[in-house]
Amino acid sequence: MTITQATLSDAAELTALVNSAYRGESSQQGWTSEAHLLDGIRIDEPTMTEYLRASDTTILKCTNDEGKIIACVYLQKHKNNRLYLGMLTVLPTLQAGGVGRRLLQEAEVWAKKLHCKTIFMTVITTRAELIDWYKRRGYYDTGRREPFHDTKRFGIPKEHIELMVLEKDVG
Repeated sequence: MTITQATLSDAAELTALVNSAYRGESSQQGWTSEAHLLDGIRIDEPTMTEYLRASDTTILKCTNDEGKIIACVYLQKHKNNRLYLGMLTVLPTLQAGGVGRRLLQEAEVWAKKLHCKTIFMTVITTRAELIDWYKRRGYYDTGRREPFHDTKRFGIPKEHIELMVLEKDVG
């Protein structure tokens, strides 16, 4: 496995990977599916391309020995030396094999390169197993809650969704 920065040429493959892990039938092969909570896709290719072009954003990709992207993570630098981590994605058939853990570790390395002292993220509050996974890796519940995005851009909620803000101090 190799972890490198994604480029514009990766947009289609990254989009397909993220959607396969979060939504639809293929997502059911892993434990991170949101298909029971949201309809629609997780991301479209124009949005992925926008992320890859943004100067404050990095997407790290993990490739296998054949060069196929098997995992990725979105990182965005914010004010006050904070790094937002989102869209941590592992191919459903490879979940629970340590790939996500490696990407989290690399995100911490990236945060330090950017002089960020804190990594933060939002997770759907009902995703107890996922929240526990992050807590075992040093993230803590800040007590802050945010509403789910009010656009249909990231999916159509099947029920009321609230987001928990998790943080980890890395600096």
